[in-house]
Amino acid sequence: MSTCQQVARPLVRCLRQAGPGAATCSTRSVAVAAVRPFSSTPMRKDEGATTTTTPSADSTTTTPPPPPPSATEAKSPGILQQDRAAKIAQIVKETEKIKLLEARDASEFEGGEAAKQTRIKSLRNYVEELKILADINDPEVKRRFEDGRGDMTKPVYRFLAERRWRSMDYKIIAQRISQFHVVPDLLPSFDPSMDVKLSFRGYQVSPGAILDSRVTEVAPTLRMQVFDKGERLLTVVVIDSDVPDVDHDRFSRRCHFLASNIPWDPSKTVLSLRSVGDRVEGDVGKPWLPPFAQKGSPYHRLNVFVLEQKAGAKIDGETLRKHLENRENFSLKGFREKFDLEPVGFNLFRSEWDEGTAEVMERHGIPGAEIEFKRQKFASLKPPRKARGWEAKRQKPKYKSLWKYVKRIA
Repeated sequence: MSTCQQVARPLVRCLRQAGPGAATCSTRSVAVAAVRPFSSTPMRKDEGATTTTTPSADSTTTTPPPPPPSATEAKSPGILQQDRAAKIAQIVKETEKIKLLEARDASEFEGGEAAKQTRIKSLRNYVEELKILADINDPEVKRRFEDGRGDMTKPVYRFLAERRWRSMDYKIIAQRISQFHVVPDLLPSFDPSMDVKLSFRGYQVSPGAILDSRVTEVAPTLRMQVFDKGERLLTVVVIDSDVPDVDHDRFSRRCHFLASNIPWDPSKTVLSLRSVGDRVEGDVGKPWLPPFAQKGSPYHRLNVFVLEQKAGAKIDGETLRKHLENRENFSLKGFREKFDLEPVGFNLFRSEWDEGTAEVMERHGIPGAEIEFKRQKFASLKPPRKARGWEAKRQKPKYKSLWKYVKRIA
């Protein structure tokens, strides 16, 4: 034991024998804390008892008050309110500018009516940006958005939703479009601008997943989110782009579902394809046809496209059904050009032959379940290769046991 410990031990014992008052406890703890740094061994049991001693009933314990908020924290609500008030004043100012521009005659502008509308559109976009900046730093807005209770009619919530979508989901969809050659197989170019998620029987499907034919027998449900304000009409098309065409030795396309004139706005999120034309407003051109693939054929890509119709333009249901008399050889490019549609959303899944495909085809009256595709084998056109080297040297019957390693396997 060191000299310091020998000197300090009697002092510790005296302090232990003192009363259990608050001052004594605090002094004891200070003494123990001062003693321990000199020791290189663990504290003994009798010395460790000081840490578990409870104060008596007559001792007074006071909880220290929480620290006061910093100057930045105290001023932050005021700063946010001042910033929001400044943004609102700027919105009012820009709105007055828009009203003045709309009242002016188009002849006063150098470019005429086109220049006038361009300037008005620019100011309106600036006002929308100011609305976002006015609420983007509000903690309550962020909390509501994270809780899924954001009002999508407000620009700030649409901005946050689009930012979250583009951070990951958009990148996955863009990768699938490139990976599965959707461009240029179906469209010459395409960049999605709305979020479209796919689910069958209540289960969400990741883009490009291979699904069982019994799962896809029922029409799916789409979760769609647009990020710009206003109501618009949408058209939903589901296309199989890998239908074998044996007669022409190629792959053709088949339309599995088509519906148009579906009203949509940012406040709507769920669209059940089974309900279109019944509980959901819209015209069904072709009802849902379960995806199927014959045995031996490669996987089929089932592409789900959401197309936006021209503002105020409604597609006539009779014209739509006449255009789609046959599901086979459906051309998305021609359909888009005929009805002036703009593709905005996309998702896809894949289908293969499985143990339930034949039953699904039989239930829905789809012929061809007995068809099986096989790869055609062709005889080699190259002449037999002349033996050389090691092979030529050992062609005699003496090396017959080695021929199985050098002869061609038929």
